[in-house]
Amino acid sequence: MTDEQRPLRIIHCFRSPIGGIFRHVRDLVEEHSKAGHEIGILCDSSTGGEHEDRLFDDIRPYLSLGLTRVPIRRAPGISDIPVIWDTYKTIKSLRPDVLHGHGAKGGVLARLVGSALRVNRYRVARLYTAHGGSLHYSRTSLLGQFVLKMERLQEYLTDALVFICEYERDTYAKKVGKPKTKTRLIYNGIGERDFQVIPTRSDAVHFIYIGMLRDLKGPDLFVDAFAKTERLAGRPLSALMIGDGPDRDKYRDMMVERGLGKRISMLPAMRVQEAFTMSQNVVVPSRAEAMPYIVLEALGAGKTVIASRVGGIPEALGKESAALVTPGDATDLARVMAEALAKPEWGHQTMPSTEAVKAVFSAPVMARDVLKLYYELIGQTPTSSNI
Repeated sequence: MTDEQRPLRIIHCFRSPIGGIFRHVRDLVEEHSKAGHEIGILCDSSTGGEHEDRLFDDIRPYLSLGLTRVPIRRAPGISDIPVIWDTYKTIKSLRPDVLHGHGAKGGVLARLVGSALRVNRYRVARLYTAHGGSLHYSRTSLLGQFVLKMERLQEYLTDALVFICEYERDTYAKKVGKPKTKTRLIYNGIGERDFQVIPTRSDAVHFIYIGMLRDLKGPDLFVDAFAKTERLAGRPLSALMIGDGPDRDKYRDMMVERGLGKRISMLPAMRVQEAFTMSQNVVVPSRAEAMPYIVLEALGAGKTVIASRVGGIPEALGKESAALVTPGDATDLARVMAEALAKPEWGHQTMPSTEAVKAVFSAPVMARDVLKLYYELIGQTPTSSNI
């Protein structure tokens, strides 16, 4: 292998090792490491728990450039300055070819540090994938105007923007403006092992919610819609909420106040394959999304997905899918949940085929296309052995 075709040194920067961003990075890490590249991760040290620690253990063998965790707050502040300086020193010592920022905070760190390295005549490619993030802000609010303007300014420090779905690409153009730097649309993807039907247990519940316990993801809508579904069905039902988050106690209190405490149970975050054994019907009631992995994983596992018409979800389920509901509308969500229960073949008739999902949302294809972009940015030509 010539120097022009050498393996790359890649560092992924993101804030919270939770949810879709973490899943996205783990897939890239594994695929690229197996192709012979050296990979590192830099992320927040104050979020995540035992579940996330187990996920880190899974990918640690692929992290030849190590796992670096520093305190990264969600909101920007003066405390970011020493974090950025420490991040700069750490990344400089690792001599990366590529800095790939994920989410708003990860994007700031990757692009600032990468630009500082360039000032010191160190060539490094600077990429940013929003994963929704700052694009959820409204242009009508002062905070939203500030955040979106900062996104625009950071384009001058960006070699490429990667969009994970058409929705994210179109939202960026609408809210931030037509990009002035290179862009690429590369869908989120899941691996071959994720395309295996997972049967439900004999004690399965009617519906499950899997995800972060915060209002943006709609757990309160799930609880409200569950109660309405029971009334439509005319009988008691059962459900599970699986995940962790800052509003867990609030949702527990909400269930107790409505007399649902015995029919909706709560469990901490776990491996999604285990969660899928607990129900055939996966409800994704988010108020905002980019391209959530839980939808792709559920489809790969042969589950029935009922979801809000937000973000890139219609691109996965089909833009006219009967499984899509009005965002923020618990009544419409309950209507579809009740229909899924009333008609045994509803899920089979409504969900896209496994072949259709695999053709677009494949982790190997995602990793290959991201790697091609990396090589393009640093002016090298990849060989078949390192893509």
